[in-house]
Amino acid sequence: MPTPWESLRLLADPTRARILFLLNRGELAVGELQDILGMRQSRISTHLSLLRKAGLADDRRDGKNSYYSLARNLPTGVSRLIEAAIAATAQDPETAADQRSLQRIIQKRRQKAERHFNLVADRLGRNYCPGRSWEAIGQMLLLLAPHVKIADLGAGDGTLSRLLARRAESVHCIDNSPRMVQLGRALAKKEHLNNLTYVLGDIEKVPLADRSVDLALLSQALHHADNPRKALSEAYRILKPGGRLLVLDLRAHRFEKARELYADRWLGFKENDLHDWLEAAGFQHSEVRVVAKEPKEPGFETLLASGQKAGR
Repeated sequence: MPTPWESLRLLADPTRARILFLLNRGELAVGELQDILGMRQSRISTHLSLLRKAGLADDRRDGKNSYYSLARNLPTGVSRLIEAAIAATAQDPETAADQRSLQRIIQKRRQKAERHFNLVADRLGRNYCPGRSWEAIGQMLLLLAPHVKIADLGAGDGTLSRLLARRAESVHCIDNSPRMVQLGRALAKKEHLNNLTYVLGDIEKVPLADRSVDLALLSQALHHADNPRKALSEAYRILKPGGRLLVLDLRAHRFEKARELYADRWLGFKENDLHDWLEAAGFQHSEVRVVAKEPKEPGFETLLASGQKAGR
């Protein structure tokens, strides 16, 4: 458990204060911090190691990459020190440059994913996509109640949404790829699905009103999010009391090529992590289980997770 005195000593170093300022804005890889700060990786790793050992930063391994974030649930005294250090660092001229570099990193992430999905939009339904199997989708459909308002977050070309729209009251498809939205709208029009609408937007900032849908879906979309926990919180926000969330995604794996081949941000998720994130977002009766495994290498496994928003 970090102590105020130890934290104060660490925060006295300007570089560590700059790192915490950046981590306060979201999780970052070591390489991303290197690009932002313009320092050698060894120097940044040394500072990160000190922050991690002191309990001020958390790290996680995802394949070959290490990601760092500001530690959660810190003691009140330590939390106040960090807040003061971040506020003071915000006034430093170097910090303004750091923020501009951070925005470039975030924009680069989004552009990479957008380029990938714009490129494959016309053939996504015909080509291989990790974790998207009819076996898994079939189990998902069995959990659905008929004639409800649905939000498909990260809908892609709308393969799932077009199936659901045949019985749902309405389906709102949210996707951040302009080409996917264009394609989805065209397919919905072709199939005369007047209750299906496509909206350009981010699953971490869903362009739908609070308490507006009965069912929210994240089908093979969560591993593309910068912050999956934020996406789950957004799903909770748009659900009506008593509404449900269903998540279909990959189980944690080590197939590094997925980052380049499919623009994956996360190499799947561990069951316990996904369960904990659902609970932290406010969902009740959460459940996470493996529902499919592909026989060919790399043997992707598919998780089905669900949670319910408390009723009135």
